[in-house]
Amino acid sequence: MSNSSENEVESLPQIIGDKSYKEARKEEADSFENHPLDKSMVGIPVLAQKLVHTQATIIARCLPEIVRTSNEKLNASVSELNRMPKTLSSVGEALTTFMGIVGSAKESLNKIIVRGDYDEYLEDKNMHCTARLVEMLDQYSDELHKCSENDLTGNFLMDEIQVLEEAKGIQLPNFLSRTTFLAILQKKVEKVSHIPVAFVEKVWTYIEGVVISVLMHHSENYHRLQLSTRRASHNLIARMKEHSRNWVTEIVQMEKLTDYTSNPEYMKDWNKLMAQQHDFTRDVLENGYVATFKIEGLGVVPIAGLRGYEQHVLLQAFDLKMRMTAYWKIVLRRLVDFMALHLQFCVRNLVNKELQEEIVQELVGRHDGAIERMLEESPAVAAKREKLNVSIKLLRESSNVLGNIMDKIASNV
Repeated sequence: MSNSSENEVESLPQIIGDKSYKEARKEEADSFENHPLDKSMVGIPVLAQKLVHTQATIIARCLPEIVRTSNEKLNASVSELNRMPKTLSSVGEALTTFMGIVGSAKESLNKIIVRGDYDEYLEDKNMHCTARLVEMLDQYSDELHKCSENDLTGNFLMDEIQVLEEAKGIQLPNFLSRTTFLAILQKKVEKVSHIPVAFVEKVWTYIEGVVISVLMHHSENYHRLQLSTRRASHNLIARMKEHSRNWVTEIVQMEKLTDYTSNPEYMKDWNKLMAQQHDFTRDVLENGYVATFKIEGLGVVPIAGLRGYEQHVLLQAFDLKMRMTAYWKIVLRRLVDFMALHLQFCVRNLVNKELQEEIVQELVGRHDGAIERMLEESPAVAAKREKLNVSIKLLRESSNVLGNIMDKIASNV
């Protein structure tokens, strides 16, 4: 404490307990005078100097950590600011940014939907598209094969006999009319027709979710662009879904109207089944005690209820049943295989051509300033950018102040 300061303090009417400031200082001096201590180490001025030195030492020890923490926060803020989208200042910049976003999204979709690479979404199994599409296709196939129309042993031959009764005409009794086969075929196909229609609905709903998720990720910093790309994706996939629905309907109608295959397995399976016709007819007509008959490739069928029909009716009904049994395998296989080919073709077109064209048309072709609106940052992004700029400014100022303090301390050491 300086002499002038001491004089100012002493001039004040201060009281310490019942004593004046002067009296207290005199007692202090007398105490240290009579105490066997080094005179240079006693007194309030010495204590004050010691405290200042101790405080400076503590500050010098803590400052490096404070500086390090401040610099880390500064670097983190600068990095975050650099990761934010560049402020667009012209239509040319906006268009370039837009095409870059669309190109990146297209490449991501190619990887996860077409090529089956999912390194961008390792933890999100819903985005492992090829695996999920195969699962859905397998479930679709199982549903087709497990439907009630595949129960070929229950109520054996009764539907065939009923159709034959209604198709009787003035003709040879052993002549099998094609209309009888088509009547049964149409009935079976109609009962499973809802399965492929529901499947294309399910698949395109899944693909729409994946496509929009990827587009939203790549355009996350441009809210207005997200709105346009979402709208374009929804409209495009709605049209593709309708196209697939119409395609499936046509396939189902074709299966109803035409009974044809070049697959050699049809004749192979039919011949194996027909080879058991003689034994089957014999057991029905001659072995009244036998209630069932095992047909290899089909299973055990009840025959007790068939004994009231004439032999030529049983022969025709059996032939009709075996034709349908062999051919139905072909029909189901076609419904699955054609579906897989159709989806692969449509998805590739979606990713490689139609999606980009749809988005460009939505954003550029409308002539309503959509590209210009990309120049406008969303309020959230603008607020974040302002907050980071203020933080960076304050941290840099603090860093300069701390640097000056450390320089002064170093010069006094």
